[in-house]
Amino acid sequence: MAQTRIIPGFNLTLGYSITFLSIVVLIPLAGLFLFSAQISADQLWKLVSSRQLLLALGVSLKTAFWAAVANGVIGLLLAWVLVRYQFWGKRWIDTFIDMPFALPTAVAGISLTSIYAEQGAIGQFFNFEIAYTSVGISLALLFVTLPFVVRTIQPVLADLPKETEEAAYILGASRFQTFRHVIFPALLPAWITGFTLAFARGVGEYGSVVFISGNIPFKTEILPLLIVAKLDQYDYVGAATIGVLMLVISFVLLFMINQIQRYFAQRTK
Repeated sequence: MAQTRIIPGFNLTLGYSITFLSIVVLIPLAGLFLFSAQISADQLWKLVSSRQLLLALGVSLKTAFWAAVANGVIGLLLAWVLVRYQFWGKRWIDTFIDMPFALPTAVAGISLTSIYAEQGAIGQFFNFEIAYTSVGISLALLFVTLPFVVRTIQPVLADLPKETEEAAYILGASRFQTFRHVIFPALLPAWITGFTLAFARGVGEYGSVVFISGNIPFKTEILPLLIVAKLDQYDYVGAATIGVLMLVISFVLLFMINQIQRYFAQRTK
């Protein structure tokens, strides 16, 4: 039986797709690599081994990781509530989850800073500092990356057949055993994907973090901030090199997502 093509002209549509992808993604990224290639070997080693860059990289990775872990738990709970229960205000909550996608991240950063600063509405009730610390950075990343986890898990959870859960109950499994052995294995690929997307997004986040971090050198500096600092110093090659470093980190994370998805797809065949 001949395959029916919904969109006619495969060669034409493929050509348009590749051209558009090249203009928007591939060519700019290739230009970034070519521009950063102007740096000498000595300058490259001095840059990547500098204490400021290593500490900024550590802050970015650490805060993004813990924010992704927290959102992995919170996002799973939110997706579960939205899929499995009906209650008043459900549509409002479902809409607010997407708010970080629509809200400028700088606005979120200013709002979080005013709330969690030492004299802020929430920060004044704590005996420790939240704003201008790694904790504040993680809070900002929690806000920005939450939708990635929820929206990745939600459709998978909605498509899970309830017959498998009912069969587990009939066979005597408790609710926890059903979740552990039936539900969570089916959600695990989506959960890992959401976690990795949140982590990758957190590493490259700038707008919401730049205010609440305080930009304290060697303490709360983030990697994207160093790019801006290099640009202010007219060191465009150095800024491009740091951008390539962030690009490599993001590519490795996304490659891991694809490998994990392929692994689970082969297991379910």
